[in-house]
Amino acid sequence: MAAANDGPCYYSMGADTLRVCRRELHGGARAEVVRRMRDAGGARGIVLLKGGDVLPVYATDGEILFRQDAYFHYLFGVMEEGFWGAVDTRDGKATLFMPRLPESYGVWMGELHGPDYYKAKYAVDAVAYVDEMAATLKAASPPCLHVLSGTNTDSGTAVAPPPAFEGQEEAGFEFEAGALFPAITEARVHKSKAEVEVLRYANKLASRAHVAMMEIARPGKYEYQLESLFRHLTYSQGGCRNQGYTCIAASGPNAAVLHYGHAAAPNDRQLAGGDIVLLDMGCEYHRYTSDITTSFPADGKFTPDQRVVYDAVLDAHQSVIGAMKPGVAWSDMQTLAYRKILSGLKAGGILRGEVEEMLEAELGGVFMPHGLGHFLGLDTHDVGGYGEGFPERIQRPGYRSLRTARALEPGMVITVEPGCYFIKLLIQPALQDPARAKFLNAEALARFMDFGGVRLEDNVLVTERGAESLTDVPRTAADVEAVMAGAPWPPARGKRPAA
Repeated sequence: MAAANDGPCYYSMGADTLRVCRRELHGGARAEVVRRMRDAGGARGIVLLKGGDVLPVYATDGEILFRQDAYFHYLFGVMEEGFWGAVDTRDGKATLFMPRLPESYGVWMGELHGPDYYKAKYAVDAVAYVDEMAATLKAASPPCLHVLSGTNTDSGTAVAPPPAFEGQEEAGFEFEAGALFPAITEARVHKSKAEVEVLRYANKLASRAHVAMMEIARPGKYEYQLESLFRHLTYSQGGCRNQGYTCIAASGPNAAVLHYGHAAAPNDRQLAGGDIVLLDMGCEYHRYTSDITTSFPADGKFTPDQRVVYDAVLDAHQSVIGAMKPGVAWSDMQTLAYRKILSGLKAGGILRGEVEEMLEAELGGVFMPHGLGHFLGLDTHDVGGYGEGFPERIQRPGYRSLRTARALEPGMVITVEPGCYFIKLLIQPALQDPARAKFLNAEALARFMDFGGVRLEDNVLVTERGAESLTDVPRTAADVEAVMAGAPWPPARGKRPAA
């Protein structure tokens, strides 16, 4: 069986898994970052990045499974910890610096390899040891070292410059921290063809696993049994060892908990008749992730109330994807999703009044308090949502949770995940607020207080003329019911059930 390094310069997990050309993906990323720095007039010297290190499990000698820093992976694709990487913006040449490991490392962790091995594996121009880094960089006589410094606009966490390395003071390097972060962040926002191929593969695997969970779900199953199937299938049939985030397998009232599945709520409820099941799971391949959500009735057939909520969310989901194209503001798509969801709830008798007035009263945020979607790539909530020169965060209910307010551009990959939830902490205050209560049918709402919620999430590529969903799962109520009754997915040509 082929190993993870499937020939020089390729990553794969063996037969029937995607072969990723590191030279094309990461070499292309390096060239794109250098181009952006040059175009902005900020490319003078050598880009220097530090890769990640292994972290211990608290105070024990155990280790958290290593996962490479996303920026470092983007430029180099290195799987091992303790590496540094450099890219000379003057000629585009890339150099890796590897740790010099003791022989004892090989006893516990496997065969030790030298610089030539990593030069071939990662398709770079040169490899040296970390203890040779200062001398190697000094010999290149760079005007400056470009280091990564900025703030992740999703987390608010600062990306600090690399720590000091041996010999830097003697060499007298000048550190420049203004050009690299915006260039590499914006490059990550716009996916290359090679990146889209990996994202498409992660979506293909996750889509298949979502269909499989839908096929086995029934009252009496436990939420974690669905999660287990997802993890098993994406790993055993696609080589995805990791998930992009903690799996959400929510049923009944749990489906109204937006980040259910955490350590204190470990997907442990038993599915019951009448439940809506909401599954939000994505798998990761070569550090790129998918992020898909399906919702369906545990019994295999939608009740009238379930159908009202599901169809409202489906209308929002399909309307947004249909409206997406370059130049469209993502905040306008949030408004479109709210308009469709509120209209559906009104048609179902849960709301009353004029939908445009509901929007003015910020009623959308009561039923969908999260943002419509987020950039997707090396991180589930990928970088570049906000920043200098782009629209600022909108301080309104629901809109303030948008992870970007930018206009769409070709090459962006963004999730489309409208949802409708019955969250008591939001509905009860709305019932006490005259400005919003007038739209709420309290008697009808009472039926939904333990309903949970519905979310439908696709991963969507913005193209030159519109948008393409990379996700392939049943979406219409008829398709969902057919798959749960044993019909194949995707259906044979001409055999799709009527909506």
